Amino acid sequence: MEVVIKISQFLLSLSILIVLHELGHFIPAKLFKTKVEKFYLFFDIKYSLFKKKIGETVYGIGWLPLGGYVKIAGMIDESMDKEQMAQPPQPWEFRSKPSWQRLIIMLGGVTVNFVLAWLIYIFMAFGYGTQDIKADSLKGGYHISSSLLNDLGFRTGDRVLKINNEDIILDSDIGRNLIGAKSVTVLRENRELKIDLPQDFLGQLTSSGEKNLFKVRFPFMVAKADDLSKNVQVDLKKGDIITSIGGTELTYFDQFEPFLANNKNKTLEATILRDDEVLSRTLAVDSVGKLGIYPAKSTQVFEKLGYYEVARKEYDFGQSFSYGSTRFVDEIVGYGAQLKAIFTPSTGAYKGLGGFYAIFNIFPDVWSWEVFWTITAFLSIMLGVLNLLPIPALDGGHVMFLLYEMVTQRKPSEKFLEKAQMVGFFILIALVLFANGNDIVKAVFN
Repeated sequence: MEVVIKISQFLLSLSILIVLHELGHFIPAKLFKTKVEKFYLFFDIKYSLFKKKIGETVYGIGWLPLGGYVKIAGMIDESMDKEQMAQPPQPWEFRSKPSWQRLIIMLGGVTVNFVLAWLIYIFMAFGYGTQDIKADSLKGGYHISSSLLNDLGFRTGDRVLKINNEDIILDSDIGRNLIGAKSVTVLRENRELKIDLPQDFLGQLTSSGEKNLFKVRFPFMVAKADDLSKNVQVDLKKGDIITSIGGTELTYFDQFEPFLANNKNKTLEATILRDDEVLSRTLAVDSVGKLGIYPAKSTQVFEKLGYYEVARKEYDFGQSFSYGSTRFVDEIVGYGAQLKAIFTPSTGAYKGLGGFYAIFNIFPDVWSWEVFWTITAFLSIMLGVLNLLPIPALDGGHVMFLLYEMVTQRKPSEKFLEKAQMVGFFILIALVLFANGNDIVKAVFN
């Protein structure tokens, strides 16, 4: 069921982004009386799952969910329709339109992507507000299980104060600032320590396959016991918190693993906090050092118990525009930093470049509209920025040649554009193979 939920979210998000992006090309093309021959969600190589001609345009759904397209008459694109281009230009064709109209048509897709992300951030602020953990309120600092971070000198219990010279106010600030970071300042036992990061930190991180570097620490709250667990018959309720076991007080969930590993096949007395009542229960540790009890999480409960403080804020409709706009700009700047790192070989960030499987894995295995729209907004920005890259075959490549034409008043020849389109196509294929090849390598070796 979890896989079905992930696939459903992935396909729904992809479909929304593709359809709206292509509408961004389609609408101005129609406004400028340019013939649009096809409008497709997904690619229809050899055959279509659905197609219907309405007016002069064939609308359809292909079987290969790697993108979509609109085929505009008289335009040198991925269809490479040389037969059409060999005919005399017609007034309804793309090539016959003024350069400024062609520029608007080509920029329409990325414009829609950026507007969509901006609107999502605005309406999410209005509908959900914001909620984030205050970094300086973490009672026990962060749980550091990453061998890479441990080798660099980080330790469980560290509280992150700064990344480079940027103060860390909220927990989410860490992920946004870590890309391209050169140093991290932490508070350890009331002493500030500055830890330098290697230039190829992102490359080492990708090679390690480790995620969730700085984990917020929380207690062992019970969700339920596994049906095969020795503790399935123990009187435990969802929301119970195990505060000690075997006479040892364990404040955080991450402390249980090493303790239980040293107490395999033992039966131990545990202290349970249920609401405001303290109870005693006998728990069995199995042969691999596990209790067979699934943990639960509750931000509200953990905050009430003093593990951290949460910064919450609600926005009226007017305030949502300001917050949404700021977040939109921050996300674009952040993604720009990621691209810069990827195209800087010394950082090793290119090792983390992922394809469709990596995007699929971003989605959770439980349905959350808040998470879905957050991911969709980011993917919309990603699609917009990538399409603006000056690579022939991408929107940015077409824009580059149109700007050259508008500045020099000289239109590149159709033969040149055809060759450039082929070069761009091979560049894109190479990038797609590399990104998806990275996915395969990480799936096999990590």
